[in-house]
Amino acid sequence: MIEFDEVPLYKKIKGYSYPELEILAEEFRNYIANVVSKNTGHLASNLGTIELTFALYRVFDPEKDIIIWDTGHQAYSHKLLTGRFKAFKTLRQRHGISGFTKRDESKYDVFGAGHVGTAIPAALGIEQALKLRNEKRNIVVVVGDGALTSGISLEALNQIRELSSKIKIVVNDNGMSISRNVGSLSTKLNEFRLNPIYRELKEDLKSALETMRLSKIENILSKLKSGVKHSLLGGNIFEDLGLNYIGPINGHNIREMEGLFKMVKNFDEPFLIHVVTKKGAGLDYAEKDPTTFHSVSRIDPETGQKITQTNMVSYSRVFGSVLAKLGELDPRIVAVTAAMPDGTGLAEFARKFPERFFDLGITEQLCTTFAAGIATKNLKPVFAVYSTFLQRSFDQLIHDVALQRLPVVFAIDRAGIVGRDGPTHNGIFDIAYLSMIPNMRVLAPSNLQELANIVCTILSDEEISGPIAIRYPRQSEIANLEEILNSMMKINVWKWEKLFDGKEVAILAVGSMVSPAKQVAEKHGYTLYNCRSVKPLDEVTLAEVLKKHDLVVCIEEGVKIGGFGSSVMLYASDHGFSTRVVAMGVEDRFSEHGSREEILSELFLDSRGIEKRIFELRGERNANNDRVRKD
Repeated sequence: MIEFDEVPLYKKIKGYSYPELEILAEEFRNYIANVVSKNTGHLASNLGTIELTFALYRVFDPEKDIIIWDTGHQAYSHKLLTGRFKAFKTLRQRHGISGFTKRDESKYDVFGAGHVGTAIPAALGIEQALKLRNEKRNIVVVVGDGALTSGISLEALNQIRELSSKIKIVVNDNGMSISRNVGSLSTKLNEFRLNPIYRELKEDLKSALETMRLSKIENILSKLKSGVKHSLLGGNIFEDLGLNYIGPINGHNIREMEGLFKMVKNFDEPFLIHVVTKKGAGLDYAEKDPTTFHSVSRIDPETGQKITQTNMVSYSRVFGSVLAKLGELDPRIVAVTAAMPDGTGLAEFARKFPERFFDLGITEQLCTTFAAGIATKNLKPVFAVYSTFLQRSFDQLIHDVALQRLPVVFAIDRAGIVGRDGPTHNGIFDIAYLSMIPNMRVLAPSNLQELANIVCTILSDEEISGPIAIRYPRQSEIANLEEILNSMMKINVWKWEKLFDGKEVAILAVGSMVSPAKQVAEKHGYTLYNCRSVKPLDEVTLAEVLKKHDLVVCIEEGVKIGGFGSSVMLYASDHGFSTRVVAMGVEDRFSEHGSREEILSELFLDSRGIEKRIFELRGERNANNDRVRKD
């Protein structure tokens, strides 16, 4: 059960002196670092927003005002201030607090989000709803500079003037999203930071804030507006969109930010306040390498050293290494990412082939159609993306890629249950939504070597006929990367692989589910197939399985509705088979956060759960398994 503090800390800090706030900021840094190093989570991004959160909550009251945090991975200080200081030690643990903002966790989490770009659109909707209810409240959005590249953020900014909005947007500019920011908006923010006119005006602004003389403030705002428009390439994009731009200001100076927030709160106009912070601030190793320490597994809080087995190799790393090796052999291979070169394993490819690597920022829709464009010119684009983020490109997958049979390869990382990131990041829908798209083919490797072989097979073909998705989990295995690369070979990726030959019961397992299914099949003498081709089905093998077995159990780490099991059932029905076919997967609900092992166990997608389910289906008892299925 989540513990809430009796008196939220934000109410107390209003009376703190600035020296006391500096001491509290240091305590926050230590607390966040210690909890995250143990529980995993987003480190560098949250260390950079502590002073910003203090200043914001000394001026705006989250009980009365609407404060929305974009993405949520920069909102740990928000959680600490809004009644969850004691509960923070349960961060990302099963039944503990979420690593993102979550509406049913706290009334102060106005809008839940794990994906970037949602805050400004949601704020505009909330503002219009309040108008219809004749309620007047301040609405503040805290958004990272990387989020401004997101399509829906730009669409929302474009409506500011049309909707006569009065929202205040605080841009937390640390020059990064997860990796370094790219694109013109990022460049423009850098220009703002360095422009001498702003540096000169900041001194005037500081003087005005000390006296808070309204007439002088209005004069400065006028100078800001005219100065920007006539100094930076003829204009300021934010002013042109209807926002009053102020900044850049020091995101670690509480006094300066507090004074500025007090000032803009009194104006019935929309503002964009450009705050410059340092990602990883206050923690030496996180400051020096904010990309590595953006999101961390278990680490030593003093040194930042990972606490993991050194011989563990991730699917992301294998994919990236294979692609880099194949890139040496084939100059037609092109890699695309949406601000995730490190997370998807593309960093090595980017270093070796910078002219064939494209990081387009947090723009999954753009990346998909961009890759489609590349594919029209006889190249081999590979878009590496997390499953949860590819969901944002659903229309582009259909209209721009599949409809035109364009040979785009989608390397879908973090497919299935991701663990502590929780429901916003679980990649449980890709099998279902990709399988329904004509011309789309879906592959799922069962281990690291098979991933290497599948990528090698697909990209070694002279011509790739149409789009192909390769999905693999957020998982590591004990392996030797060099051996995997040296053993890489072409295989028949569309043929299911028989692993065990048994009677009566056949298990058709997809990807990550092959490993737990092996334990069950070997123990009880069931037939087991590694169904690496999710779409198209290996119909020859499937027909044989349906003829020879009384019960066929399909197991996938994805939603049951519309998934692999559904496809098998439909085939059996269409072809007149009376064999009993049962699907195992994620039920019709969002799975919560916790360790990957905990969630898979709760979903009955571990070996013990698979065994119990098959026993239930056969009407048998298993004395060693006392769990009750919760359908």
